[in-house]
Amino acid sequence: MTPKFYPHPRPIETPARPKMRSVVFEEHGGIEKLKYTYAETPEPGPDEVLVKVKACALNHLDLWALMGMPGVKIQMPHILGCDVAGEIAETGAKVKGLREGRAVMLSPGQPCGRCGFCKSGWDSLCDQYKILGFQVNGGYAEFVKVPAASVLKVSKRLSFEEWAAVPLVFLTAWHMLVTRAGLARGESVLIHAAGSGVGSAAIQIAKFLGAKVFTTVGSEEKIKRAKAIGADEVIAYGKKDFPEEIKRITGGKGVDVVLEHIGPATFTKSLASLKKKGRLVTCGATSGPMVPLDLRFIFVRQISVLGCYMGGLGELKKVISLVEAGKLKPVIDKVFPLREAACALERMNARENFGKILLAP
Repeated sequence: MTPKFYPHPRPIETPARPKMRSVVFEEHGGIEKLKYTYAETPEPGPDEVLVKVKACALNHLDLWALMGMPGVKIQMPHILGCDVAGEIAETGAKVKGLREGRAVMLSPGQPCGRCGFCKSGWDSLCDQYKILGFQVNGGYAEFVKVPAASVLKVSKRLSFEEWAAVPLVFLTAWHMLVTRAGLARGESVLIHAAGSGVGSAAIQIAKFLGAKVFTTVGSEEKIKRAKAIGADEVIAYGKKDFPEEIKRITGGKGVDVVLEHIGPATFTKSLASLKKKGRLVTCGATSGPMVPLDLRFIFVRQISVLGCYMGGLGELKKVISLVEAGKLKPVIDKVFPLREAACALERMNARENFGKILLAP
């Protein structure tokens, strides 16, 4: 019997994913490295969700990722943006309870969810912890892919721009003041840079906790806005020496807590602004990573220096509940179209903003 031969079947071609508008960089450097272009829309895996980006907030972390950080490998080309609000566009096969079209906000942190740190609420100490827009592609695009665990449902009480202005700064400020520093009612706190995202969030949280709030601003124009969101005393640091002002106002005692995120430009003076047994909590280094430190000042005055890196998902959910209740309110500076991401970053880098700068694809 003559054997039959069948033609070799053609390989099944997977349809190409549609293109999306995005802002990418292919090598580290300055803001000029950003390119407004088209990239392939990511495809969600079984436990992932594709979100249509309605708004994405800027952070100084975007600049650090763009410039490159020692020990952090970023896959190129890369898309920045860790603060995202939008609508669910597509869900993976194993995702339950999330439907297309639902308004959501994304948690910027992506922990493993299984280790001891994750289970105890200290997600950002997880060995596998990643930040959206930093170690993985983020929201400077029309769509972004994230684990389903990072998707948080939100109401339409706030606009997408307002929701995008919440995650990183309010989570960080909450972790700093509540979890790390333990700021209590009746205590005093110095919060640097009222016009920054972390500063404007921290002022509100401190007032919610019942503390007296001191803050610094870089211009006279920002004084009224700082007081409008809850600051009791505002110091224009370009005209007055802030530790001297703190001592004058407090009768030489100083404050209980300093929220520090500037670095060497303010760090030593921040320590000098503390009471005996005061607590300094730090989360950033916008003016550089290295600071002078006189250990004698630390141990003689019994000062605590506390580090902070993001926060846990449980803390972010608490923040969301307070925003939903109207107890905390995101502060928005300006919204740029996605194609003007470079201009938006220039504005933030020049510290011209009061509140969050956003991109709207």
